[in-house]
Amino acid sequence: MALEQINSLPVLKPRVEDGHKGLYGTVLVIAGGRGMAGAAALCGASALRSGAGLVRVATPAEVQPTVASFEPCYMTYPLPHDPDGLVRLEPSIPVLERLIASADVVAIGPGLGQSDDIRGLIRWIIESTEKPMVIDADGLNALAVQPELLSGLTRAVVVTPHPGEFARLTGTDVAAVQADRIGNAARFAARSEQLIVVLKGAGTVVTDGHRVYVNRTGNPGMATGGAGDVLTGVIAALIGQRLPAFDAAQLGVYIHGLAGDIARDQSGTVGMIAGDILDSLPDAFDHATMKLEPEAGL
Repeated sequence: MALEQINSLPVLKPRVEDGHKGLYGTVLVIAGGRGMAGAAALCGASALRSGAGLVRVATPAEVQPTVASFEPCYMTYPLPHDPDGLVRLEPSIPVLERLIASADVVAIGPGLGQSDDIRGLIRWIIESTEKPMVIDADGLNALAVQPELLSGLTRAVVVTPHPGEFARLTGTDVAAVQADRIGNAARFAARSEQLIVVLKGAGTVVTDGHRVYVNRTGNPGMATGGAGDVLTGVIAALIGQRLPAFDAAQLGVYIHGLAGDIARDQSGTVGMIAGDILDSLPDAFDHATMKLEPEAGL
């Protein structure tokens, strides 16, 4: 498989003086579950910090007050849930249909948990909406048992697995994934012309099966719970700002890693948490806006 190596980075256009929030995209985040309110909050807040004009977070009613308490700048919507605190599909559909209709992009998966209804939710949303999507975490676990959903996509879908999630998606093991990260990601992306794979880890790989970008920002301090939820929000926000999905994924991983590097410089590697990456996103975007050039050796 011949892949075009991408070394240059896309640039987010400067904001116009008379701009308004409607120009910068509405992101719908479907995330969270019992004990996982933070996943929804991190994803929603990172979309805001990445320039989204409006962010709505749909989350189980049980955790909705907690998710809302993290950040006053996004809106939250309670979804019906089962006794385990996981989203129930059928009674949630009317709410989700209204939210999806007004969204420019959907981010789904962080902290949702695993159940038949969650698997049904992923199937329903892929089959029933034409909005671009970013799928992470438990959304990927749901896809692992129904990977056929990623064939024949009619709009852009970005999947953001870590090596363990990618191994489950492909029915292999982590060692095999890591042995050929670029090749494995590209072959999986080739399932559909609309599929973009972001294989996370040191040297995150972004590919659509034709092009590949290997990221060089980031550091080991980012190996912390919630960092992936932040990345999901970043990529979704960039898609909402009208970047093509591949460009949004590429710039998103660069900015996310750069934010991690800024956080490391401010507070070190060992104690870094996902909130530090989130808090560093504005500085990362400012840096990238002033001078966005490929890292040496890309």
